[in-house]
Amino acid sequence: MLSFSTCWNNARHHDGQDMIDEIRDLGFSNIELSHGMTISKLPGIQQAYREGKFTCTGVHNYFPSPVEVMIDAPDAYEFTSHRRSERQRAIEMTLKTLELAAEFNAKYLVMHMGSVPMSPKKFTKPLTAMVKAGKQLDPAYAKAKLAFVKKREKIAPRYYERAITSLETIVEKAKELKIPLAIESRSRFEDMPNEDEMVRLQEHFKDNPWVGYWHDFGHVQLKHNLGLLDHDQWLKKMSPYLIGAHVHDVRWPARDHRVPLTGELDFKKLLRHIPTGKPLVWELSPTRKTEQIRQALKLWKETFPETI
Repeated sequence: MLSFSTCWNNARHHDGQDMIDEIRDLGFSNIELSHGMTISKLPGIQQAYREGKFTCTGVHNYFPSPVEVMIDAPDAYEFTSHRRSERQRAIEMTLKTLELAAEFNAKYLVMHMGSVPMSPKKFTKPLTAMVKAGKQLDPAYAKAKLAFVKKREKIAPRYYERAITSLETIVEKAKELKIPLAIESRSRFEDMPNEDEMVRLQEHFKDNPWVGYWHDFGHVQLKHNLGLLDHDQWLKKMSPYLIGAHVHDVRWPARDHRVPLTGELDFKKLLRHIPTGKPLVWELSPTRKTEQIRQALKLWKETFPETI
């Protein structure tokens, strides 16, 4: 099922109904309400929903944005934070988001879980720069990547436990409202959970139908390009846990949120692992042009009619 995220045009609109109308004009009637939404746009979105202008496939935490956060910052509060007050604020905002998601009959809530305290400037960014320079086969690259992985493994357990503890609290509300928590694959190795942790997390909640996996095609491809995983193998492994996916393309090596079918991703190969009927949400950069999206949507429907 194709859907479209409001992250593409949220910042361009002051009125929520105008934002919804622009997405409808692209050719989408299923919409994911994304993070970064100011509360002032909520009445217009609610009115558009009451008028039957769109179906809400799901919501991306936090929605709306915390009033004290003045920019689009889905990671403003992390479940992994060393500050108890920030972890509590993250839980409170997620519970409020779940309640609002229920008003729109959302089928899932996409969640970021946090990070480990490792600066991307020291790890992910230097590795990406080396790959961009064609040095991914150099011994120096292998050494830097190995050091990165080992350091993260050493310090990650306490942050993983904080994430699990938070989820165990939030999942009770998710069960009450019947909205699954979709834990998203992230683009940086510093983020929580990484791939091993994601498997552990899914196994931890294997008997709980209200926690699952959210695949982000672009995010996973960035890790694939750094040699941290194999995209096809990873998606195949996680397919049994899958709730849905964010769809966007990548321009080598690390420009994501491009329009689908305009970059390097082999969607024909990867979509084999997506069960029929799962939401496929186009999550695009605000810089992507309307006509390019329309052309890509037409080609997508011709190429992958089973996903409509």
